Amino acid sequence: MLLASILTEKEMDKMSKRYFMPPEWETHARTLISWPVRESMVYPSDYKKVMDGYREIIDAIAEFEPVTVLAHPLELEKVREHFHNDQIDIIALEHDDAWLRDNGPTFVRDEHNQIFGMNWKFNAWGEKYTPYDLDNEVAGHILTHFGIDQLDVPLVMEGGSIHVDGEGTLITTEECLLNRNRNPHLTKAEIEGTLKRVLGIEKIIWLKRGLSGDETDGHVDNIACFAAPGKVMMQVCNDLQDENYDITQENMAILKDEHDAQGRKLEVIEIEQPPAAYVNGQRLTLSYINFYFVNNGIILPVFGGEATDTDRQAQVILQKTFPTRSVRTVDGRAIIKEGGNVHCTTQQMINGLKKFGF
Repeated sequence: MLLASILTEKEMDKMSKRYFMPPEWETHARTLISWPVRESMVYPSDYKKVMDGYREIIDAIAEFEPVTVLAHPLELEKVREHFHNDQIDIIALEHDDAWLRDNGPTFVRDEHNQIFGMNWKFNAWGEKYTPYDLDNEVAGHILTHFGIDQLDVPLVMEGGSIHVDGEGTLITTEECLLNRNRNPHLTKAEIEGTLKRVLGIEKIIWLKRGLSGDETDGHVDNIACFAAPGKVMMQVCNDLQDENYDITQENMAILKDEHDAQGRKLEVIEIEQPPAAYVNGQRLTLSYINFYFVNNGIILPVFGGEATDTDRQAQVILQKTFPTRSVRTVDGRAIIKEGGNVHCTTQQMINGLKKFGF
């Protein structure tokens, strides 16, 4: 029988010594990704384009590692028709929306190398979309399917709101984690304490805000991520007239003044943002930082058109930063109107021991 328990305060006091969240660049067992649900889309008329975008992302990831696609049971056979690759398997799982980074489990391991799945509470980014009850149950269903022990964390949180360096440091934003639409009953210190306990974190770096137009209330996976311990990649804006200028300058100042959990002063690698793009007056959250580490590679969204120069610069910077990895680009325009990109759609499963075997 799998462990599925709500953590008491006493239990959480012990967790920092037992659980550890590896960095995303560590070797994956597989990637998990949910297939889009037309009824939940902002622009359902774009369903075919969005499906094509997901198929491109899944095929690209499968060049590097196994992929498990979560499809609604009623669409299972149709989704299977899209893929003919032994690296890709499709399982039936009901869900409301397709952003698995945010409603899926966060995989951690203990000192015995046993895998656990942290199951956060999910409320659709501050109840911006309903229904979300199926999405709040997705993590548990995934963990049951793979036979991985589950720990239910009493915190509303999304996976896209955090990045870790694997050596005790976590980066996030105040705009998201301290937003009153997430955990209004908790103080900053209480939220910080929970994250430290359940993820094996010693220090949290708090940036201020996310990119303009980001309806997630400032997910960090659009603005900054660790490239290695002591090294952070950040998307910047050098146009003084752009609303992202002040946002990125403020965050940059924080990073350049920070040290990580090991006392290292952070090295910051800058990537210039793509040119602004809008749909019906709403700014799209275009981000090169929303790339995804895969085994021996990186899946990078690019945006074409006027963004070609910044696309090329982003590829060059990533290849220079990760010389042993292949940088595989995908069309970031295919799914961005729905509110996210490659990193938002994916969740990595780590390697390690399961409770009842490998």
